[in-house]
Amino acid sequence: MMSPAQVHCDVYKSAEKEDFYLYVDHDAGLDKVPEGLLQQFGELKIALSFILSEKRNLAKEDPKRVLQNLADHGYHLQLPPAETL
Repeated sequence: MMSPAQVHCDVYKSAEKEDFYLYVDHDAGLDKVPEGLLQQFGELKIALSFILSEKRNLAKEDPKRVLQNLADHGYHLQLPPAETL
């Protein structure tokens, strides 16, 4: 059983927008993601599924921030670096 500091996380990528990723709790799925955001993403494809904890190394995100956003909002949005927007 996972502790509250661990979340089974699914990461979706946008088929239309490069380097846009959406992290969600696996159990909740996309239910808590606002419809407008889902429409902006267009077709979503699952990129990764893993157990997220504060100690997990993520390439471009702070795991504590991702966990906090999942708890507060039900999702975490990873945008491309500012220079590529």
